[in-house]
Amino acid sequence: MSVAFTKEESAETASETLLPDRPISPHPNLVTEAGLQALQAQLQQAREAYEAAQTIEDVNEKRRQSAVPLRDARYLTERLRTAQFVPNPASNDSVAFGSTVTFSRADGRVQTYRIVGEDEADPKAGTISFVAPVARSLMGKAVGDVVGAGAQAIEILSIG
Repeated sequence: MSVAFTKEESAETASETLLPDRPISPHPNLVTEAGLQALQAQLQQAREAYEAAQTIEDVNEKRRQSAVPLRDARYLTERLRTAQFVPNPASNDSVAFGSTVTFSRADGRVQTYRIVGEDEADPKAGTISFVAPVARSLMGKAVGDVVGAGAQAIEILSIG
């Protein structure tokens, strides 16, 4: 094997292993208790994946296998450092961070979402980020309030 081939392979491997950092949101890092626990668990998983990659003997493969867990660990460490725990709302009088809101849309659909932090938001699982447009329009509103206009109007049916 020539030295040139080795250097080219190393350069290729280096470009694969120097992943850019995951973007950090400019919004406050509000988290629920479950969100904080999820961040901690994800950081532990990233650390374990990184440690497992360190046992690989081939240096290029070790770099490839370490890249994603290392990037994720940097991101999750920063998210935990900046996390602002928000307890569940004391009242269901108005929509707040941590509230579960059921609303109807103008087209007749009824939807229920819990308003959570950005890292724990998963609309398919029934959670949306507090910075999502629908969440922002619901914050501070009460049961019976209608937000939006026309085909985009939604009426709050319940807050839990």
